[in-house]
Amino acid sequence: METTNDKKLTVVLGASPNPERYSYLAVNRLTAHGHPVVAIGKRAATIGEVPVITEHPPLEHVDTVTLYMNPILQKEYYDYILQLQPRRIIFNPGAENEELEALARQNNILPQEACTLVLLSTGQY
Repeated sequence: METTNDKKLTVVLGASPNPERYSYLAVNRLTAHGHPVVAIGKRAATIGEVPVITEHPPLEHVDTVTLYMNPILQKEYYDYILQLQPRRIIFNPGAENEELEALARQNNILPQEACTLVLLSTGQY
């Protein structure tokens, strides 16, 4: 998947088809802003037009991995996240993880404790 200069390929880890979850809102708002999204969750579903997949496909040109899972659940994704070589990892509220933030820095990935929804709404994404 290629991205243009201002459209950032984003992997949403912890994507949920539940409309009350922030990950659901993030997928919808990212696509509304024109960003290509790969949504990865516990079970296959769809969020709008975006399929929620359970596998961990190899991807290129990933700008952002945005996390919607607690640090304990993140552990099984460490290798996958680092292999994607994103420009940054956004640790949404509740997903803060010092261990993964340190691994990110060691791999020249910017760790960012922020809210994807706020970044989108304020034009900082």
